Amino acid sequence: MTNFIRLFVLIPALILSVVGVANAAPDAETAYILNSFSFLVHGFLVMLMAAGFCMLETGLVRAKNAVVQCAKNIGLYSIAGLMFAFVGYNLMYMDVSGWIGSFAIWSPSDGDTFGGENDATYSSGSDWWFQMVFCATAASIVSGAVAERVKLKAFFIFVVLLCGFIYPIQGSWSWGGGYLSEAGFLDFAGSSIVHGVGGWAALTGAIILGARKGKYSDDGSVNPMPGSNLPLATLGTFILWFGWFGFNGGSQLAMGSGADVAAISNIYINTNLAAAGGVVVALILTMLFYKKTDLTMALNGALGGLVAITAEPLAPSPMLAIFIGAVGGLIVVLTIPMLDKFKIDDVVGAIPVHLFAGIWGTIAVIFSNSDATLGAQLYGIFAIGAFTIIASAVVWYIIKFTIGIRVTEEEELEGVDLAEIGMEAYPALKNKSGLKNHKKGSNAPLFYIPRDP
Repeated sequence: MTNFIRLFVLIPALILSVVGVANAAPDAETAYILNSFSFLVHGFLVMLMAAGFCMLETGLVRAKNAVVQCAKNIGLYSIAGLMFAFVGYNLMYMDVSGWIGSFAIWSPSDGDTFGGENDATYSSGSDWWFQMVFCATAASIVSGAVAERVKLKAFFIFVVLLCGFIYPIQGSWSWGGGYLSEAGFLDFAGSSIVHGVGGWAALTGAIILGARKGKYSDDGSVNPMPGSNLPLATLGTFILWFGWFGFNGGSQLAMGSGADVAAISNIYINTNLAAAGGVVVALILTMLFYKKTDLTMALNGALGGLVAITAEPLAPSPMLAIFIGAVGGLIVVLTIPMLDKFKIDDVVGAIPVHLFAGIWGTIAVIFSNSDATLGAQLYGIFAIGAFTIIASAVVWYIIKFTIGIRVTEEEELEGVDLAEIGMEAYPALKNKSGLKNHKKGSNAPLFYIPRDP
């Protein structure tokens, strides 16, 4: 007990010895340590989002396609890391001249250390780590939208080009100091730069790939294909929510002063409130529209709120943050059925969550940040969208006309797990179709599954 008391007393003393006296700015080396630490730890949180996406997607696909989703997610995360090292980081951040950075393999710079020739305020390695996990997030968004019918190797080829070129090039226009930054476009943590890019790429892929067999009837009705494990999808959503504090909080890009820590605190609060607002609105609306609360809509409502607040999580008041997130949840509930009207098959709702809510969040910056203008925000949304659509379409079509992007109808019916990997996620499960106890021919939205009478 005595030793415990001593430790309890010593901890504050040790902290004060590092940070200095209260209200005094830390010295340059301490600020360097704290800034680098922030990048590293917040990056760990964003990496955890890879697990969240994996769990969410695996829970929302049918049992016969769950293994492939796991393989896609661990594969895309690894590919993203390699491509961001090979070419992505330097394209996005090094020697950006308006439109593009430099083609070179990234390596830590000895000059970007404390006391080095560049007088850095954080380590170059910590910055690379934090930016890399953002790149992986963009690829994760595509994975869910094209699930249950895309060839595994085709998807991986697309990820190589998305993470190595498409994402970094458009990112250089704003975060790299390129022409969108000069035009006044603002996106604090990536509602458009990360989530919008993933959403545009997902939309393009879903259209070119086509819907799953049996998803839409000739009369236009929607045949529900419910996920196999909603508790797993819920766990994935909570993991994503948790990791989002790293996504938004780390985008403060500093923790070397009291003001930075206060800013990160406010970012955390606004991030949490926006997600909560998205959930509550989704719960209320599904109850009003369908007379029953829909869990999957609530999960995507949380994500829609998170995406919406990501463009500016610092400046809004708590009440405004709730409003921004609530509108994000509203957008998700309204646009998921809209996609079905156009027969665009998005298995997990990635396009409404990351693209539509991301567009709203990017525009909503003007409500709290006096430096933002509607013209600049719309300009950035259009530029990022146009580039991503064109680049993604070129890549998808090249893959389609070479090795093909879609499994055969027989393989899709059997399940892509057996066709692509040769194993099952739940071998004891008898009902492999995932359609038992659900009606066909319903006009219900993508995630709403009515009970049999």
